[in-house]
Order: sequence, then structure tokens, then C-alpha cells
Amino acid sequence: MRTSNTNFPREQSQQKFFQKMKKKIFIAAAVIISSTAQAQEKDSTKLLNELVITATKFPIKQSLTGKVVSIITREQLEQNNGKSLAEILNVQAGLIVNGSSNTLGTNQDLYLRGASAGKTLVLLDGIPVYDVAGISGAFDLNLIAVEQVERVEILKGSQSTLYGSDAVAGVINIITKKGGAKKLTGNINLATGSYGTFKETIGINGTINKTSYNIQLTQLNSKGFSSAKDVTHNKNFDKDGINESAFRANITQKIADKILIRFLSQVSKYKTDLDASQFTDDADYTATTKNSIAGIGADFTIGKNKLHINYNYNQTQRIYLDDSTSVGGFAKYSRGEYNGSAHFTEAYSNVFVAKKIDLLLGVDYRNQGTSQNYVSLSMYGPFTTALGDSAKVNQLGIYASFMLKDMQGFNLELGGRYNHFNKYGDAFTFSFNPSYVINNTFKFFGNITTGFKAPSLYQVYSEYRNPIAELKPEQSLSIEGGMQYNNKSINLRAVYFLRNIKDVITFYSTGAPTYASYYVNADKQKDKGLELEAAFTYKKIKLTANYTNLDGFIETKRGLKDTSFFNLYRRPKQTFNVNIGISASKKLNLNAGIQAISKRYEAVYAAPSIVMAAYYTLNLYASYQCCTKAKLFCDFKNSTNQKYTELRGYNSRGCNVMAGVTVNL
Repeated sequence: MRTSNTNFPREQSQQKFFQKMKKKIFIAAAVIISSTAQAQEKDSTKLLNELVITATKFPIKQSLTGKVVSIITREQLEQNNGKSLAEILNVQAGLIVNGSSNTLGTNQDLYLRGASAGKTLVLLDGIPVYDVAGISGAFDLNLIAVEQVERVEILKGSQSTLYGSDAVAGVINIITKKGGAKKLTGNINLATGSYGTFKETIGINGTINKTSYNIQLTQLNSKGFSSAKDVTHNKNFDKDGINESAFRANITQKIADKILIRFLSQVSKYKTDLDASQFTDDADYTATTKNSIAGIGADFTIGKNKLHINYNYNQTQRIYLDDSTSVGGFAKYSRGEYNGSAHFTEAYSNVFVAKKIDLLLGVDYRNQGTSQNYVSLSMYGPFTTALGDSAKVNQLGIYASFMLKDMQGFNLELGGRYNHFNKYGDAFTFSFNPSYVINNTFKFFGNITTGFKAPSLYQVYSEYRNPIAELKPEQSLSIEGGMQYNNKSINLRAVYFLRNIKDVITFYSTGAPTYASYYVNADKQKDKGLELEAAFTYKKIKLTANYTNLDGFIETKRGLKDTSFFNLYRRPKQTFNVNIGISASKKLNLNAGIQAISKRYEAVYAAPSIVMAAYYTLNLYASYQCCTKAKLFCDFKNSTNQKYTELRGYNSRGCNVMAGVTVNL
């Protein structure tokens, strides 16, 4: 995006706060390393042998792929009862979910490796999901109930060859719960806590003959707190709460030994209170969001090969209403309705070529459409905009990936994709992912990949569409390299990455006298960073830690000159996350987590950007298995009651608690 002509100098030194945090974390890590190096627990899991799906679209050991994959297991999710999915993702290496600590229902901007919103593709059970009506197209994480999630796979680096548009920075695959082995089991999760928050999840699952099923319902209510910050502390800003429900059901039917049919449905809806803007209250401004997903899939086993066919329909409706009783902004009344729908169809097969050679072949088709309308009344009179049903786009992708596995420790994946669009230029992407494993302990890897992000329907069809030329997809080149060390009790990984994006879509204004404004392909974005991750197990103690160092600049023309400046607004240059878990007894588990965020920049229109102060939070968690079927938990978040700001002009949570019980029937 274009901003005022302000260049941001590179930081010469970090704040004293971060110097102290570095020393504490590295000292703690050194102690743990020296201890765990002498203790090899026999029952620990080797992560290099853990199966992942997202990296290749079929199950594969991590040791056989050079891609950077992180896994949030079901056990880790259960150790975070009381948190939202955004809060859990926010402590992963290279990930920032801006808004995760604001009042529930706040928009969640997901930044993976510094890439802007909409450049990380979200998958639900391997299927891409979008908010087609949004400016960036990013899926709303508020619509996912973490209690319904089995595990999460985070695949970093450009993945457009396998997954198409939006996977510029990576892919987050949210894998939901499926039916259990018994005929009928049930589960209940109840939690209550600060800000008048109550959350409940009930579900049943099982397998009867050849039919497996899982049905889950989650309800969330919270009175919340004021979204906007009252800097004077005397304006009595109202509380901004949320009322949400999420229903999900899936059925798997085994037709024969080699045929499996899958059905799924999900309906999520929430209504949340909003404020007018930064530092500005509004007592009657609300947003209602509804998302419906329905899908069917089939898996066919043909000899040593498998054919997968999927169809998915995704519909989102968002309504923003401000009915004039309280006037926080310039409008006395406003109503905006934004509807979007997406059809996704794919077929792919993992073809067995030889014992150590696989070939993935696939094709997918996407059809997206939106209708939007907005009306407002103000002192300037009525104002309306509309976007009709003609706002549609479709794209066809054909891809292939060749994989060489474990040739004396050497692995190689080479792939390519051709994408055809009916509205704008075509795109081709490739991936080259070699890796080498020594004694199933050391893994060295390097990746060269390209990616793309297609323009959103809003950018192509709205009143801000380009009147001169059609927008082109943004195209990226990513290079990363690193190593991973893994044994029975230690897992270490270091990754350095570079990402260059050309034809970046920006918002352009001609200025006086017409102030005509529209989207253009104009700029180049250059990002780089370092990710360090560590996990140690020593007897009843487990420590995980990660550190991310990030930098990024945009190159843009100002007149006849090329200008570059730091533009990763709201994204910290440095992030630390440390978690220590202790099994105090067979029934009692304790966890402590620290997150430290460096200073960030907040963009301000036609003015120099503002520096947001660094901060840290300390979270404490305890769970107690009171009987074989019930577990109590208590989650203290921001336990030291740090005062900090994630988004300028908006409040973040102080010390707060969620406590509850999970019951398996």
C-alpha cells in the first residue's frame, strides 16, 4: 500500500527490554540443553518420523520432505483449553495473529513470515476456504471452534504449486475431529471466565458397521470489554461482546474395501459489537457473520495408487449495521451487506511409480462470486454503493509433483502448476525441494518456490477497480534453507528465508483535484527472516521455544525515483515464545508460557508512522484429571496484567482467566 513519503531507518540496537529477555531465555535454553543432552527418554517421539499430510497432499514422514512443517497436536490443543484458535496460532514460530488478544470477535489478521493478510491460505480438512467478499479474501478464524479441531499443520514457504492462489507465505491446514472406534461416545467441554464469558461444546461420534460419524456443537457468549480505548478514562465506553454458535458434522461411509465416501457440513454464525474507530466508541454498531460449508468427497484405491475427488461449497454473509442511536463516526445510519460464495472441485492421485518414486497429478477448479451493497446517511447526504451478481471469476489449475524418497538419505520434490483465469492473466508456479537426512537425526533442506495471489473480487469489480488496465496476480519467489536436529528428547530447527513479490497490488490515489482512487499493480515487496525452534524433554519436564527475526521493505515509485521503506506494519521484528510443561503427578499438569513482542510500527495516513511499545505476557495453565472421564482446567492469561496495545487505539485483555471441565462419555 502507498503511504506518506516516510523512510524507516533500520534499528541500530534493540530495546533494553529485549536484551534482558534474550539473556533469560537463552540461559534457560542452555540449562535445558545441557541436561537433556545427557538424558535420552526411550518413550519420546521422533518428530522426523511423524506423519504429515499437507506437505504432499498424502501421508508422508517429515524426514522424507524438505518442506518446513509444524504440527499442533490434539494433546497440545487440549493443553490450551480456554483459548481461541487465533491465540494458539499466535505463539507459533513465524506467526502473528493480530487481534488475538483483543475482545472476542475482533478481526483476526494472520501474518505468516511477515506476509500481509490474505497471503496465507487456510485449509479446512485440506480444502481451501475463503471470504470471497472481503478485500483480501482471508478466511475469518473466528468461525472455527478450536474444540472441534483434531490437529493443525502449518506448512511454511510458498505452496502455490500444490494449493494455488493465496499460498504465498504458506498454508495452515485445520484438520477437524472424525468418528471414533466405538459405536457411540460423547464429549462435553464447559468453560467460563473473565468478561462474562461462557463457552460450551457438546458432541457425539463413533463408528457403526462401515459408517463413521462426528457431530459437534459449540456455543460462545461473552459480554467483553470496550473494543476502542478510552484514553480519558471518563467517557464510559460500552462493552463489546459476542454471541456465537458453530455446528459441524461429518460422515465417512465405506462402500467397499477400496471406496470411501465423505460428507461434511459446517454452519458458523456470530454477532459481535463494534466501535466506530480508534479511540472512538459506538454503542449500537454491530457485525453479523454467517458462514456455511458443505462438501462431499471420495477416495478410490486402485492397486498401489489412490484417487481423491472433492467438491466443496463455501458461502459467507457479513452485515454491518449502525442504526443511529449512538453516532460514533460521521454517518448517522449505515448498513453494509457483503455476500460471497465459492465452489471448489478437485481430483488428484498419488501414482506409485517405483519403491522410492511417487508422482502426484491433480486438477482443481474454483468459481467465486460476490454481491455487495452499502448505504449511509450523514451530514453530506445519502451515499450508496452496489456490486451486483456479475462480480464473478473462475480459475483452473493443473499441477504435477515428482517425488524421490530416501535415496540413501536424499529426497527431492519437483513440481509445477499452470493456472488459467477467465478475468486476468495466467500464472505458472514451480517448486524445488531437496533435502538430505543423516542417520534419521540431522536433516538439511533448501527450497526454491514460486507463488501467486490472484486479485480479490473487490479489487477487480468494486468502485475502486482499475479504469486503465486489468489487475494481474501478484507473483512471488521464495528461497529458504536450514537444518533440523532430532533425537529422542531434543528437536532443533533453524530456517532462513527470503521472499520477493512483484506486481504487488496497492491502492493508488491521483490526488487533487479529482482524488480518483483505484487498485494498481505497482510495487515490489522484499521480506527476509530467521526462525529458530527448539523442543526438549527431560523426565517430566518439556520445554518448547521459538524465536523469529523479521525484516521487510517495499519498493515503490515516487515520481521518477524508486523509493524503499520498511512497511511491515503491526508485525514485530522480533518475537520470542517459550513454554515449559511439568507433569507434577499422574493427574496434575502445569504449563507456563511467555511471549515477548518487540516494538512495531503503526501506519498513519499522511503522517509518519507511530512506534508501538514492546511488551511481554505470561500465561499459566493447569489441568487435573479428577477421574478417568473428566478433567478440570484453569487458564490464566496475561497473569502479570501487562498493559499493552496490539492495535493502536484499541484495548487488549488484561489479566483474565478461563476455567472449566472436559468430560468424555
